[in-house]
Amino acid sequence: MSDASAIREHMEVIGADGVHVGTVDAVEGGRIKLTKKDSGAQIEGAEGAHAGHHHFIPMGLVADVEGDKVRLSATAANAVLFEEEEGG
Repeated sequence: MSDASAIREHMEVIGADGVHVGTVDAVEGGRIKLTKKDSGAQIEGAEGAHAGHHHFIPMGLVADVEGDKVRLSATAANAVLFEEEEGG
């Protein structure tokens, strides 16, 4: 796991396969908070039940911070399975 202090707002979150997962809104409670515009879009489309609110990625999935990208240890398809709602 990489240092959470290196993660900044507007960084792109990508899977181990280089596929876009989301965009960092903030780091809260040991999790990466994704922007609303990205949250859930990869699950059900922009109008799906998971769209329009924040989702979180556990910091344990962060493999590295490379420039302006946060690279996860899981592929994008697998990473979305670990996304959490606001309450956990």
